[in-house]
This record gives sequence, structure tokens and C-alpha cells, in this order.
Amino acid sequence: MIKSTMMDFPLTLPHLVERVGLLFPNVEVVSRMPDKQLHRTTYGQVQQRTKQLASALTKSGIQKGEAVATLMWNHSFHLEAYLGIPIMGGVLHTLNLRLSADDIAYIANHANDQILIVDDVLLPLYEQFKDKVSFKKVIVVPLTGDIVADGYTDYEDFISTGDSDFDYPAIEENQAAGMCYTSGTTGRPKGIVFSHRSTVLHSMATSMTDCLAISQHDVITPVVPMFHVNSWGLPYASVMVGAKQVFPGPHLDAVSLLDLYETEQVTFSAGVPTVWLAIKEAMEAEPQRWKTTPNMRMAVGGAAVPESLFRAFDRFDMRIIQAWGLTESSPLATTGNIKNELLTLSEDEQYKVRAKQGVPLPFVEVRIVDEEGVIQPWDGESQGDAELRGPWITAAYHKDDDAKDKFSGDGWFKTGDVCKIDSHGYVQLTDRSKDLVKSGGEWISSVELENAIMGHPDVIEAAVIAIPHPKWDERPLAAIVVKDGAIVSTQDIRDFLASSFTKIWLPDAVETVDAIPKTGTGKFKKLTLREMYKDWVWDK
Repeated sequence: MIKSTMMDFPLTLPHLVERVGLLFPNVEVVSRMPDKQLHRTTYGQVQQRTKQLASALTKSGIQKGEAVATLMWNHSFHLEAYLGIPIMGGVLHTLNLRLSADDIAYIANHANDQILIVDDVLLPLYEQFKDKVSFKKVIVVPLTGDIVADGYTDYEDFISTGDSDFDYPAIEENQAAGMCYTSGTTGRPKGIVFSHRSTVLHSMATSMTDCLAISQHDVITPVVPMFHVNSWGLPYASVMVGAKQVFPGPHLDAVSLLDLYETEQVTFSAGVPTVWLAIKEAMEAEPQRWKTTPNMRMAVGGAAVPESLFRAFDRFDMRIIQAWGLTESSPLATTGNIKNELLTLSEDEQYKVRAKQGVPLPFVEVRIVDEEGVIQPWDGESQGDAELRGPWITAAYHKDDDAKDKFSGDGWFKTGDVCKIDSHGYVQLTDRSKDLVKSGGEWISSVELENAIMGHPDVIEAAVIAIPHPKWDERPLAAIVVKDGAIVSTQDIRDFLASSFTKIWLPDAVETVDAIPKTGTGKFKKLTLREMYKDWVWDK
């Protein structure tokens, strides 16, 4: 038997840290501070400070496999934690600052976080739950320049105790590198632990031309928070290839982002659809104000993207790439670029393809199963629950043996998304299983209705929920946000949708709201909507 002669070289993050310092030391890392001033550093400096942080954490007693928490916005200091914690053998645990104080405390305790690194502007949030946690040390990043209060450790003082010539410990590639808790599930938030290997492989896959095509020529702005699934892996992928990173800090409004895109000539950004809906409104209101990079790319995920948004940004010479995944998939599982064989389709048909969630990344396998567990064909019509497996898909939840129902008997992860897959391999999300509307025995996709309604010229956002009905079991209700001064009735929406959907799909009620409630990651919070309309009476 012939044996491989290849080296057993571990896929670990120290290699990325050494590579970026060696090959791209002068590439900038830019961060917008709370006062909106831009803080500029380089990868060479980030590498030095990252190793100092790793050394300081080691000297402070952090052991292999112990978690160090961050409560931070997107900026270069958070990037130092992204790299410094795992390269010394610790586990980066990003806390979601948009969760309730009780949930943050539960998550920190469940992960057994040893140390917290927190932005000074987020200390008021920490103080809401500090009596419920027991960190050995709280390290404060002085973003505002103010003196760090007694009882806390100044971040700059802390890393000054570390050595920039830090000697990496032996790290095995399947060792834990980071963890993130998802609230997109039933019950308490559940922890997913990423390995060095899964993080490196995810970075390599997302950088491929047929995925997000991230390279050293790019200027990357992750709008998706660094506390949400490792900012979709963009900081790691950018470090791996040496791409300039531009972090928005806490300023995530449309005008601030567009100013940053123009100033730094950003070529690639990423965020949930609600971010881009706001940017679209700003650009339509002042079409001549911003000069963004030609053909700027935007990865959009977290929810299905309406076709109207693709068309709008194409007019701005900005290209949306739809992606799909979950915290459990690190998160990227599919991306929606047009395959070569489909380039002969008409423009309208290509938009329909781009509005799907895309084809699986290399090494990610997708299947759909019906209620009886029967695998469905890739015919574009059959739908079922989407299941995943691959080297960056979780196989379990951290310290949660009761979540076995989230995995199939043969080891696939059950996403909770209902999908169709066409003959070309494009996944099309039709709904979350919990958000489908069952009316008169027929399943109605809230996602398809939402995307179509958001194509109405006077509608900014739309969310559809199921409301109990005495005759039909459930009927769809649409909550919409409209443009200033616009009045949109239920009949207006029904007429707008009539040519695209059968009558039973048309919403029986349309309610105009000031804003649609959103989760901490910018997704529509349908649980809150259902609570708002729980006493709805159809014959009123």
C-alpha cells in the first residue's frame, strides 16, 4: 500500500498571524471610534499587539481550552482579541451586546468565561449584569481615551505586560479556537464551539472566487457584528489573504457607513438585509452624494433578500451576493453567484437565480427531507427541512445533551429552514419551519410574501406572520413600514401581489407600523410581532 508523503501540518491560527505580519505588515486596519474619528494601524502593529495580548493572557493564568469573553464593537482592538486569545490556546467567546443582560450573564456563566475584555463605552451594559457573573479580571479598552476606573484593568496596561516575541504553545488543529451562542433556537441560547481547523477551512472557502472572492486587493468592511458568528468569518479571511480591513465601530447607520465606504474606497462589505434597506433609502434620497468604489460587492445574509433590492443596488453599481448559513455552520453554507451555464439566461431570469440562497460551498453538503424523513429531489419544486454536514458544521452544542433532536440519526445538522433545491444546485429558502403559514391545508411561505411585498414602490420593510383563523386554521398578516407620506392599504398590497400568487396566499390583513421589531442581529423578530397581534379578530 502506498502511503502519503505529505507533511502533517496543523491548520491553526498562529500561521495566519505570522503570515500577515511577514507578508502584509504595512496594510492598514482602520477603525471608527465612538467620536467618529478614524483610528489607523497596520497589520504589522496588530501582529505585535496580538502576540503581546497572547503573552499577557498566558502570564495571567489562562489555561488551554479556557474561555476569554469579549464585549466589544467592530474595531482593531477586537481583531487583536480575535487572534490573541486562540493563539495562546484560549477560546475566544464573543458576547452579543444586543441580548438582554440576563441572557448575557447566562451565556458567560455557561461558557465559564474567565476574563472579560470590554469597550469602555459598553461598561454601562456590563454593570447591568456584573453581579451575576464572576470574571477573574475585567479588562477595559479605553476607546474614548478616558482613564479606566478603579477595579478594572486598562487594556493598554495589560498588554504592555506581554512579550511581542511570544512563543506559541503547541496547538492541535481540532482544538477549540472560538465560541458563539445562538439565540435562533428554542429555549436558552446554545453554544457552538469552532476549532482552529474549521476556522481556517472556512476562511479558505469563503475567499474563493466562486464564493466571496476576498483577496489582498480588497478593502473589507464587516458591518455584521464581530459578536455575531465571528463577523461571518471575515476578519479571519481578511487576515489570511492580507486584505485591508475598515471597521465601523458602533456607527452602523446608513449615512455613517456610506461615508466610510467613500472615504476608504471599500470594495466589499457584509451585513443583514435591514442594513442594506436603510442604505438603499439613503442613496435614493441623495443619489449624487456618495462616490463608492465601482462594482462594490456586498454579502447579504441572515434573511432572504428581496429581488427588488438586487435591482436597486445594481443601479448604484453595487453588487449583492446572497449567502446563507447559521451560527452552527460558522456561518457560510451557500453563496449565490451565477454559474457559468446560467449566464445565457435573460436578465430577469438571472435576478431570480441571484435571489436564491445559492449553491453549497466546497465540502458543505446539503439535503432536504420531508416530514417523514424522506430525502427530496433537487427539482426546484419539492421542499423540506434543510440539513447540512461538513468540516465547519457543528456536530453538537456546548454542554447541551438535550439538543440531540437538532441532528439526524446519521449525523446531519437540522437547520430549521425549509428549502427547495433546483437542478443546478441552488438552495432557495422558503421559510423557517416555525414561520410557515398553514392555511386551508396549504403551506404559505412568509419569506416569499415578504420579498414580494418589499418590491412595492412605497414599502420599505415587510414581515409576514401567521394569525389563527376560525375557518382556515391560519391566515397571513403583513406588517409593513412605508415611505414618509405614503398610505398603503390591504387591498393595494393584494392587488400588487395578485399576478404572482394564488388567491389563498394573499394576506388578508396589512398593518402599517413605524418599525418592525428586530433581533440583536437585525433579523425580523416575528415572535414579538405574533405577540403584538395575538388578539387579532378577523371580522373586525
